[in-house]
Amino acid sequence: MKKTRFLLAGVGGQGTILASNVLAELGIALGYDAKKAEVHGMSQRGGSVISHVSWGEKVFSPVIPEGEADILIAFEKLEAIRFLDGIRPDAMVLINDHEIVPITVSSGTGKYPSDEEVEAAFAPMTKNVHWVKGVVIAEKLGNAKAANVVLLGALSKILEMDAEPWLKVIEARVPPKFLELNRQAFQAGRDAVK
Repeated sequence: MKKTRFLLAGVGGQGTILASNVLAELGIALGYDAKKAEVHGMSQRGGSVISHVSWGEKVFSPVIPEGEADILIAFEKLEAIRFLDGIRPDAMVLINDHEIVPITVSSGTGKYPSDEEVEAAFAPMTKNVHWVKGVVIAEKLGNAKAANVVLLGALSKILEMDAEPWLKVIEARVPPKFLELNRQAFQAGRDAVK
């Protein structure tokens, strides 16, 4: 089994933890040893949330050393740049095309990077960068909070994996009243990837 290391980076309230739980449980469902670890930081105040998920024949630690993540899933554009050092060369990067402006930018002491600056930051490391308008897609479905599942759907398509195992794990994780929304969000994420 090929070892795969996922680094998930977002802002508190974006569903980063749910997404990492789904990835860890999916790994187990697919027959891998899977482990995860997370750092919440000041997530309740809009700070970073980082999760590490590792799949493999045997995983001894979920924590991914700097520069060794195979896949970076960024739930927000600035978080993508913030964790650029976490990926290995030629890693796959999935970026939610969404901005959450930090206090340093809104107060005028900082600058939010343009899409071109985000792309330029990744260019020396990898060309395998995918953008998905996760929040826009989720809002069209009626709930912006489903953007995390939109990203999982996109990831499943990029990895050329069958949707069914993903949906089974998602169905076991979300409350029944949100099940149909999450199914639609997952499929919309798959459809968003060319």
